[in-house]
Amino acid sequence: MSKLVRPHGGAGLKPLLLEGAALKAERERAKTLPVVALSSREVGDVLMLGIGGFTPLDGFMNHRDWRSVCDNMRLANGIFWPIPITLSTDETTAQNIKTGSEIALLDKESNEIMATMQVTEKYSIDIAHECQTVYKTTDLAHPGVKMVMDQGAVNLAGPVKVLSQGDFPTKYAGTYMTPAQTRALFESKNWSTVAAFQTRNPMHRSHEYLAKIAVEICDGVLIHSLLGKLKPGDIPAEVRSRAIAKLIEVAFVKDTIVQSGYPLDMRYAGPREALLHALFRQNYGCSYLIVGRDHAGVGDYYGPFDAHKIFDDIEPGSLETKPLKIDWTFWCYKCGGMASARTCPHTEKDRLLLSGTKLRKALSENQDVPNEFSRPEVLTILREYYANLKDDEKVEVKLSGHSAK
Repeated sequence: MSKLVRPHGGAGLKPLLLEGAALKAERERAKTLPVVALSSREVGDVLMLGIGGFTPLDGFMNHRDWRSVCDNMRLANGIFWPIPITLSTDETTAQNIKTGSEIALLDKESNEIMATMQVTEKYSIDIAHECQTVYKTTDLAHPGVKMVMDQGAVNLAGPVKVLSQGDFPTKYAGTYMTPAQTRALFESKNWSTVAAFQTRNPMHRSHEYLAKIAVEICDGVLIHSLLGKLKPGDIPAEVRSRAIAKLIEVAFVKDTIVQSGYPLDMRYAGPREALLHALFRQNYGCSYLIVGRDHAGVGDYYGPFDAHKIFDDIEPGSLETKPLKIDWTFWCYKCGGMASARTCPHTEKDRLLLSGTKLRKALSENQDVPNEFSRPEVLTILREYYANLKDDEKVEVKLSGHSAK
C-alpha cells in the first residue's frame, strides 16, 4: 500500500486520457463533431484533466460548481476546489450547440483535437464576480483577470474524453511527467514525504535555499516547473529546465531532488492559485507545497504572505497536502550565507534581497550578477539565452520586469 498522500477527493487518480483502441475510435469520431476552439488556458486545463492532475474532476464545471467555487472554494458536492475550471465560447457558436450533444475541442495553435465533450449545460456568468472573488481585482492590467475578461460570453459544461497530451511528452522528454509517473518514481525511491517546489522562474539562491530546507525534513523534493504559457518577458520553460538541471547537479545531494513539469498556463491568482498548486501536487503525490514570498503573485495585487494566510482560512481536511511556509529569504553578508527573517538578526543594509524580477532585469541589461544572487553555472545558461534575444524581445523583458515579480 502506498505511503504517499492520497489523490484529492479520497479515491484514486482519475485520468481522463483515453488509450489504445478506445483512443483510436474516439479520434475518428471526433472528426464528425462540431468544433469549439480552446484558449491556451483551456488547453492546459484539458491536459491536466487528461493526466489526472485535476482529479477528481470529470470535465468542465457547470454553473452550480462555478458559483460554489467562486464563493466557497468548494464544488457543489462539497469537495474543496479553489479556482473555476471552465470552458467558454462565443454566443454564435453556443447557439449552434444543443445541450446533450457532443463537441470536439480544438487547440488552435497546433490545430489538434484535444478532447471530445458532452455538453450538459450552457450558461453565462458574472465575469467581474469571478475576477473579484478569485483574483481580488477586476483590473485589466492583471494578466489573470485579462484572461477571464477576454473569454467567451457563454460557458459550456460537461465531461470530457481527452485524446492527446500535446507535444509535452516529446518537447520535455525526461522532465514532463504525469501524476501516475511521479507517484511511481517516488515509490521506487521509497519516499513517503515529498515537498513540491513550484516555479515559473529559473532558480536563484533563495529558491535553492527553500528547497534545501525542505530536503532537511522530507524524503525528497519535486522541483515542479510550469511548462505552459507565461506572461511576456518570462524565461521559456526549456531554458528554465536546463538551468534547474544544472543547479541540481552542482548544488544538491544526489537523489534528493526530482525535476519535473506540468502543462498549465500561469493564472497569477496569488493566494487562490497557491491552494490550486497544493491541490494538484497532492495528485502528484506530494505531502507538502513550499510556499514562500508572493507565491503565484504578480505586481502588487497581493501581500507578500497572503498565500501563507489563506491556508489558515480553509476548513481543516480540505487538503492532505500541507503548506511548508517559509519567511522572506535573502543573502546576509554578516551571516555569511542564506537566511530568513526568522533566523537573521541583522539589518536590511546587510541583506541582498533576491527576486526573479531583479534577476531578469539584470540579465536583460547585461549587468553584473553577484554569486550571492545566483550560482555562476546557472548564470552561464541564462546569459546565453539573453544574449540571443532579439532587440524587441529585450525591450519586452525590461518592460515586464517593472510590473511582475
